[in-house]
Amino acid sequence: MSVSLTWHGHGTFTLDIDGTMVVVDPFFAGNNPAAKTAVEDIPAEFVLQTHGHADHIVDTVPLAQRTGALVIANFEIGTWINNKGYANTHPMNTGGSYTFPFGKVKMTPALHSSSLPDGYYGGDPGGFVVEAGGKRIYFAGDTAVFSDMALIGAMGLDLAVLPIGDNFTMGPDDALLALEYLKPKAVVPGHYNTWPIIEVDVEAWIERVKTETAVTPILPVVDKKIEL
Repeated sequence: MSVSLTWHGHGTFTLDIDGTMVVVDPFFAGNNPAAKTAVEDIPAEFVLQTHGHADHIVDTVPLAQRTGALVIANFEIGTWINNKGYANTHPMNTGGSYTFPFGKVKMTPALHSSSLPDGYYGGDPGGFVVEAGGKRIYFAGDTAVFSDMALIGAMGLDLAVLPIGDNFTMGPDDALLALEYLKPKAVVPGHYNTWPIIEVDVEAWIERVKTETAVTPILPVVDKKIEL
């Protein structure tokens, strides 16, 4: 089974699991200044929703309505999506896991906030560990570093996808600390350089990962597949 990852800019990614498309936090061109592809051109069978902020969810309902994708989110966000007139959701909560046709998903904690674009309560923010195609991939979502990341790392991670943009999430220094806890084989950064407030020198961070850790860094390019 083949598994690839595509970054669409900011915190939005697609996992291609042997042809099944799993989109994480839909935020595409027209809304996302870092994206090149519009939501109308994105295929999806499943959506993983880490939290409710607009820069992660604004394109979720349009994507789901067009594709019929199952939206996997916490109970509160799932209810909000249902109230928008879309019924195909699967509620989860922190610490829970469930096996879907493409693989197993575990919802993990995140230290952040979460409200929906209209002010509706978004429940607790989270991340996801996806087990599929012989790989275990951790999407941290928007989060600060926290020591219990070591428990996530104890699962044995092939890849960690971490925010590094600072201000709203962990920054470059804390992302390196997160790697000490997580101990993944590889790391992909996200949630950086979309706006000036989260601008970082990502190339310098990649070099630090190379020299200061045993983790293999992968610098993503918008809309270019990374084979895992």
